Amino acid sequence: MIINDTTGLPEPVLEFAFEIRATIGPFERIGRSADEELTFTPVTGGSVAGPLLNGDVIAGGGDWAVERSGTCQLEARYLIRADDGAVIDILNRGYYRATKEVMDRVEAGENVPEGEYYFRCSPTFQTDAPAHRWLAENQFVGLARDEDGQVCMRMYVLR
Repeated sequence: MIINDTTGLPEPVLEFAFEIRATIGPFERIGRSADEELTFTPVTGGSVAGPLLNGDVIAGGGDWAVERSGTCQLEARYLIRADDGAVIDILNRGYYRATKEVMDRVEAGENVPEGEYYFRCSPTFQTDAPAHRWLAENQFVGLARDEDGQVCMRMYVLR
Protein backbone atom coordinates (compact mmCIF):
# COMPACT_ATOMS: atom_id res chain seq x y z
CA MET A 1 0.00 0.00 0.00
CA ILE A 2 1.36 3.39 -1.02
CA ILE A 3 0.61 6.29 1.29
CA ASN A 4 0.21 9.52 -0.66
CA ASP A 5 -1.00 11.69 2.21
CA THR A 6 1.90 12.77 4.42
CA THR A 7 -0.15 15.28 6.37
CA GLY A 8 0.93 15.26 9.97
CA LEU A 9 4.20 13.41 9.37
CA PRO A 10 7.33 15.28 10.48
CA GLU A 11 9.66 16.61 7.81
CA PRO A 12 13.31 15.54 8.17
CA VAL A 13 15.58 18.21 9.60
CA LEU A 14 19.35 18.15 9.15
CA GLU A 15 21.66 19.94 11.59
CA PHE A 16 25.31 20.57 10.72
CA ALA A 17 27.39 18.69 13.30
CA PHE A 18 31.04 18.81 12.15
CA GLU A 19 33.41 18.45 9.23
CA ILE A 20 35.95 15.66 8.95
CA ARG A 21 39.04 16.47 6.88
CA ALA A 22 40.77 13.14 6.31
CA THR A 23 44.29 13.04 4.94
CA ILE A 24 44.82 10.04 2.70
CA GLY A 25 47.75 8.19 1.19
CA PRO A 26 48.11 6.77 -2.32
CA PHE A 27 45.55 4.12 -3.19
CA GLU A 28 46.42 0.46 -3.68
CA ARG A 29 44.80 -1.44 -6.51
CA ILE A 30 43.55 -4.79 -5.18
CA GLY A 31 41.89 -6.29 -8.22
CA ARG A 32 39.92 -5.79 -11.37
CA SER A 33 37.37 -7.74 -13.36
CA ALA A 34 35.50 -6.91 -16.54
CA ASP A 35 33.27 -4.27 -14.93
CA GLU A 36 34.70 -3.46 -11.54
CA GLU A 37 37.86 -2.41 -9.76
CA LEU A 38 38.63 -2.78 -6.04
CA THR A 39 41.01 -0.32 -4.37
CA PHE A 40 42.16 0.57 -0.86
CA THR A 41 43.13 4.08 0.23
CA PRO A 42 44.79 4.50 3.66
CA VAL A 43 43.63 7.21 6.04
CA THR A 44 46.76 8.84 7.45
CA GLY A 45 45.33 11.51 9.77
CA GLY A 46 43.24 14.64 9.68
CA SER A 47 40.96 16.83 11.76
CA VAL A 48 37.39 17.11 12.98
CA ALA A 49 35.87 20.55 13.60
CA GLY A 50 32.38 21.85 14.14
CA PRO A 51 29.75 22.98 16.60
CA LEU A 52 29.08 19.46 17.98
CA LEU A 53 32.47 17.67 17.80
CA ASN A 54 36.15 18.58 17.57
CA GLY A 55 39.22 16.37 17.45
CA ASP A 56 41.62 14.51 15.20
CA VAL A 57 41.46 11.61 12.77
CA ILE A 58 43.80 8.86 13.98
CA ALA A 59 46.08 7.39 11.31
CA GLY A 60 45.58 3.73 10.48
CA GLY A 61 42.16 3.32 8.95
CA GLY A 62 41.22 3.18 5.33
CA ASP A 63 38.67 3.30 2.55
CA TRP A 64 37.77 0.33 0.37
CA ALA A 65 36.19 1.31 -2.95
CA VAL A 66 34.52 -0.82 -5.59
CA GLU A 67 33.97 0.95 -8.89
CA ARG A 68 31.24 -0.42 -11.14
CA SER A 69 30.14 1.29 -14.34
CA GLY A 70 31.44 4.69 -13.28
CA THR A 71 30.09 4.71 -9.70
CA CYS A 72 32.30 3.97 -6.69
CA GLN A 73 30.74 2.27 -3.69
CA LEU A 74 32.81 3.31 -0.67
CA GLU A 75 33.32 1.81 2.77
CA ALA A 76 35.73 3.60 5.09
CA ARG A 77 36.64 2.64 8.66
CA TYR A 78 38.81 4.76 10.90
CA LEU A 79 39.03 6.32 14.37
CA ILE A 80 38.52 9.83 15.71
CA ARG A 81 40.04 11.12 18.94
CA ALA A 82 37.79 13.85 20.36
CA ASP A 83 39.33 16.86 22.08
CA ASP A 84 38.43 15.34 25.46
CA GLY A 85 40.47 12.20 24.61
CA ALA A 86 37.54 9.89 23.83
CA VAL A 87 38.05 7.52 20.90
CA ILE A 88 35.20 7.17 18.41
CA ASP A 89 34.96 4.44 15.76
CA ILE A 90 33.45 5.48 12.42
CA LEU A 91 32.14 3.24 9.65
CA ASN A 92 31.32 5.45 6.70
CA ARG A 93 29.58 4.11 3.60
CA GLY A 94 28.85 6.14 0.52
CA TYR A 95 28.90 6.69 -3.23
CA TYR A 96 31.06 8.71 -5.59
CA ARG A 97 30.46 9.40 -9.25
CA ALA A 98 31.57 12.13 -11.63
CA THR A 99 31.90 12.83 -15.32
CA LYS A 100 35.26 12.12 -16.92
CA GLU A 101 35.88 15.86 -17.16
CA VAL A 102 35.30 16.36 -13.42
CA MET A 103 37.38 13.27 -12.55
CA ASP A 104 40.28 14.67 -14.60
CA ARG A 105 40.03 17.99 -12.74
CA VAL A 106 39.94 16.28 -9.32
CA GLU A 107 42.89 14.03 -10.23
CA ALA A 108 44.83 17.12 -11.40
CA GLY A 109 44.44 18.55 -7.89
CA GLU A 110 41.72 21.12 -8.61
CA ASN A 111 39.26 21.84 -5.80
CA VAL A 112 36.04 21.06 -7.67
CA PRO A 113 32.84 22.29 -5.94
CA GLU A 114 30.67 19.60 -4.31
CA GLY A 115 27.73 20.40 -6.58
CA GLU A 116 29.62 19.30 -9.71
CA TYR A 117 29.77 15.63 -8.71
CA TYR A 118 28.03 13.14 -6.43
CA PHE A 119 29.98 12.28 -3.27
CA ARG A 120 27.66 11.37 -0.41
CA CYS A 121 28.01 9.22 2.69
CA SER A 122 26.15 7.80 5.67
CA PRO A 123 28.39 7.29 8.71
CA THR A 124 27.72 5.29 11.86
CA PHE A 125 29.65 5.82 15.07
CA GLN A 126 30.55 3.68 18.09
CA THR A 127 31.92 4.81 21.43
CA ASP A 128 31.41 4.12 25.13
CA ALA A 129 32.25 7.73 26.07
CA PRO A 130 29.13 9.18 27.74
CA ALA A 131 29.72 12.66 26.29
CA HIS A 132 29.68 11.25 22.75
CA ARG A 133 26.93 8.57 22.99
CA TRP A 134 24.71 10.85 20.90
CA LEU A 135 26.88 9.93 17.90
CA ALA A 136 25.91 6.26 18.25
CA GLU A 137 22.25 7.08 18.82
CA ASN A 138 21.46 9.22 15.76
CA GLN A 139 21.42 8.93 11.97
CA PHE A 140 23.88 11.02 9.98
CA VAL A 141 24.36 11.98 6.34
CA GLY A 142 27.41 13.58 4.83
CA LEU A 143 28.33 15.67 1.82
CA ALA A 144 31.90 15.08 0.70
CA ARG A 145 34.46 16.62 -1.60
CA ASP A 146 38.16 16.36 -2.43
CA GLU A 147 39.96 19.51 -1.31
CA ASP A 148 43.64 20.35 -0.96
CA GLY A 149 44.67 16.67 -0.92
CA GLN A 150 42.10 15.70 1.72
CA VAL A 151 38.67 14.11 1.68
CA CYS A 152 36.38 16.61 3.41
CA MET A 153 33.00 15.44 4.72
CA ARG A 154 30.40 17.79 6.19
CA MET A 155 28.36 15.66 8.59
CA TYR A 156 24.74 16.40 9.40
CA VAL A 157 22.66 14.76 12.13
CA LEU A 158 19.09 13.90 11.17
CA ARG A 159 16.78 15.34 13.82
